[in-house]
Amino acid sequence: MDGARHMTQQEWKQLNQQLLKTIGQNNFKTWIEPLKFRDLQDGIATFHVPTNFLGNYVSQNFADAILHELRTVDPSVCRLSFAVPTHTSTSRPQAPTATARVTKVAAPRPTLNTAPIDKRFTFDNFVVGKPNELAHAAARRVAEGGPVTFNPLFLYGGVGLGKTHLMHAIAWELQTSCPDLNVLYLSAEQFMYRFVQALRDRKMMDFKEIFRSVDVLMVDDVQFIAGKDSTQEEFFHTFNALVDQNKQIIISADRAPGEIKDLEDRVKSRLQCGLVVDLHPTDYELRLGILQSKVEMQQANYPGLKVENGVLEFLAHRISTNVRVLEGALTRLFAFASLVGREINMELTQDCLADVLRASERKITVEEIQRKVSDHFNIRLSDMIGPKRLRSYARPRQVAMYLCKKMTSRSLPEIGRRFGGRDHTTVMHGVRRIEELKVQDGQMAEDLELLRRSLEA
Repeated sequence: MDGARHMTQQEWKQLNQQLLKTIGQNNFKTWIEPLKFRDLQDGIATFHVPTNFLGNYVSQNFADAILHELRTVDPSVCRLSFAVPTHTSTSRPQAPTATARVTKVAAPRPTLNTAPIDKRFTFDNFVVGKPNELAHAAARRVAEGGPVTFNPLFLYGGVGLGKTHLMHAIAWELQTSCPDLNVLYLSAEQFMYRFVQALRDRKMMDFKEIFRSVDVLMVDDVQFIAGKDSTQEEFFHTFNALVDQNKQIIISADRAPGEIKDLEDRVKSRLQCGLVVDLHPTDYELRLGILQSKVEMQQANYPGLKVENGVLEFLAHRISTNVRVLEGALTRLFAFASLVGREINMELTQDCLADVLRASERKITVEEIQRKVSDHFNIRLSDMIGPKRLRSYARPRQVAMYLCKKMTSRSLPEIGRRFGGRDHTTVMHGVRRIEELKVQDGQMAEDLELLRRSLEA
């Protein structure tokens, strides 16, 4: 257009700052940052985009916001054009993939390009142990991309137990083995945000088209839609539509479906109709395995830095509730040792991680152990503490004494007093007997492990 001033790259960068404030950091990073401003001629602003999908999506969802900012530089701008550049020396754009006015554009089919997948989280670096082996096996089966007998796959567990790692690993595996599949991975919060945005912009049909045209839908932290009635209803209908088409759904949450407060019964029922898998709190062996695998990665960054015997075992024992905290402690330990030029030994570990070790010291009480053990063996607490010597009471009593000795700082006489005023030699005998049974009796070993995990959770 004659007389019109062409926008410069610098001006486009400045407009980006305003777009960032308008649409938010997540949307900006995912959709606007990949745009490469090409030129502005005859009222048409042309951008290079990495994929057709991204151009279509930006055209549909952010065209008005972009046009508004562009018109502050050149009021004559009336249209946007998006093109995937060719890889020739002239770098001429291909035919435009989308043109944006105020009119609607057909909703694109989502692809894995939309998913914020973390490359660090793969099956290869997921450490498998007894607490997570079922979840790992189920995730592997879904990641193969073939038909499965359970839909949805629902993974749940506390913070830092590997739910998100497995979700990302499934997405990466599907991308590699089944590149033609349309896989959409997002958090429940992002699902809710897009739903609210579609309602506000009166684009619900486009929203439905996007979410119901995927082959695999992965939703992380689904507990966040609890209490959001409209979002739950749309999620329910999306879920039904995908299941009816035999499309795979993978969900994660911090607790089982039936335990999520303010989640509608029909949503709970749907989530429970597939395979629901609990990622248990990690046991000592799994934590030690995770540390050993992470040490290899750290030593690649800090060659020559050695870890003294006993340090990993100490950390695996002391930091028992959260794998992320455990991994973060190891990262800090290597960085600190490198900076001060010292070997990673017990002294340095305790100095460097004093705050982490203090925070992870959950005080387990004798009373808490007594309650857990009596519940586990289905006996009254008064019978376990009382004078009765029947085997059905004596064995749980010995188990509780053993756990008090191993998991608290109480002395044997103190423990004896808490068990009906028994002598410390009685406690000592009980502890020895359970240590023997732990080796001889597989059921006893399993009971002790379940109780220990429950107390540490």
